Amino acid sequence: MRMLINVPETVVADALRGMAAAHPELAVDVENRVIVRRDAPVAGQVALLSGGGSGHEPLHGGFVGPGMLSAACPGEVFTSPVPDQMVRAAAAVDSGAGVLFVVKNYTGDVLNFDMAAELAEDEGIQVAKVLVNDDVAVTDSLYTAGRRGTGATLFVEKIAGAAAREGRPLEQVEALARRVNEGSRSFGVALSAVTTPAKGSPTFDLPAGELELGIGIHGEPGRERRPMMTSGEIAEAAVDAVLTDLTPRNPVLVLVNGMGATPLLELYGFNAEVQRVLGERGVAVARTLVGNYVTSLDMAGASVTLCEIDEDLLGLWDAPVRTPGLRWGM
Repeated sequence: MRMLINVPETVVADALRGMAAAHPELAVDVENRVIVRRDAPVAGQVALLSGGGSGHEPLHGGFVGPGMLSAACPGEVFTSPVPDQMVRAAAAVDSGAGVLFVVKNYTGDVLNFDMAAELAEDEGIQVAKVLVNDDVAVTDSLYTAGRRGTGATLFVEKIAGAAAREGRPLEQVEALARRVNEGSRSFGVALSAVTTPAKGSPTFDLPAGELELGIGIHGEPGRERRPMMTSGEIAEAAVDAVLTDLTPRNPVLVLVNGMGATPLLELYGFNAEVQRVLGERGVAVARTLVGNYVTSLDMAGASVTLCEIDEDLLGLWDAPVRTPGLRWGM
């Protein structure tokens, strides 16, 4: 096993200690697995809280900061955080304006965030929830009842975070988050399998010269396996899968997301093909983001996420943000 780790059992704790050292603007509780803005709670602002299994960095801890999340709860690798983490984080960031839970649609996350919401409300914290389920590839996969939550999580957290920073009330922030999710679709492709620290070897068999279309961010099976395709052919397959489920009448945000082991040289080349296909399909592009944002450890591959927007959503997307994983305008 060639990994830059000590032992599998301490991977998450070690990463959190390193994050704390690199980002003093964050309060990182290594023992309780909670990452919080150091200036939280922010008076008069709705707080945003998300979390999930580790291994998808910078999601979610890398998106904590002004203009995005107020706190994040990392679980073990590909394992949901527990309700106690979420309640502790909610209490740390609630200013009295309420807390919005952003939950990717994976069974463990959904159950634990539901339980945490009940416990937080028992403590007098007003909680709203939005479920992210943007992946069009499959329904009811290994970890999920319904569609998986993937790249649109970034769009939801950024746009809702900007709305909260403007001082919009909880019901409006929740409604915006739901609208972003409803207007977003994603499709991913794996060129190699993912290796978890605990297993130390690929979690599934993907022979050389083949790829998996419609893969999940935990290495879940996709729609089909095919012989290796060119970047242009992969872009056509991914974009067409998204547009089969989404017919945008307005311009879109585009996320070309790396799965962790694909270099930017390839991602930018892939983006060129995605933009070509969108142009051929008559889809106007408002903004594009390229890079590793919603990853799967060392998996090679990429995903495409489109989000239909209007002027309000575009303004919130362009609003300043300052987090370890995403920053502009500050």
